Amino acid sequence: MKLRTPILAVSLCLSSAIALAHGDEMKDEGVGQAGNPQQINRRVKIEMRDSMRFSPDKLKVKKGDTVLFVIHNAGAINHEFVLGTGKALKAHNEFMKQNPDMEHDDDNMVSVAPDQTAEIIWQFSRSGVVYFACLQPGHYDAGMKGRVSVSGSEHKHSSAKQ
Repeated sequence: MKLRTPILAVSLCLSSAIALAHGDEMKDEGVGQAGNPQQINRRVKIEMRDSMRFSPDKLKVKKGDTVLFVIHNAGAINHEFVLGTGKALKAHNEFMKQNPDMEHDDDNMVSVAPDQTAEIIWQFSRSGVVYFACLQPGHYDAGMKGRVSVSGSEHKHSSAKQ
């Protein structure tokens, strides 16, 4: 009986380490970084729905933009908003199938309970496409994803917020 406690403790530590390492992998892929709240130059409201859709699901920003995402879960079940590359989101979706109770609360990801709102401040540092998705089991596969097109010309930061 005493042997179970150390085994359980080691299992929990390993699970936590794997989850943290996976989160770090998502952060370090060049899609941008956490933004400075003093440099927000755009505010975007995103609604998550139980129809497995984001609204809007397509955005356009400029390289250098710092965006305040105001993410509202308009549904009756938990949803997530996770920014990343298509490859990383697909891999993380597979990881979530094995770890369905894992919740996200990192710079580029947040879990949002029904009828709740969360915020992410993100600076887009490279031109190209950045994707976002809900990685609750089954949601990504049902089409709950979107994209941010980042144009190459950098936006000049100003004190005016949109």
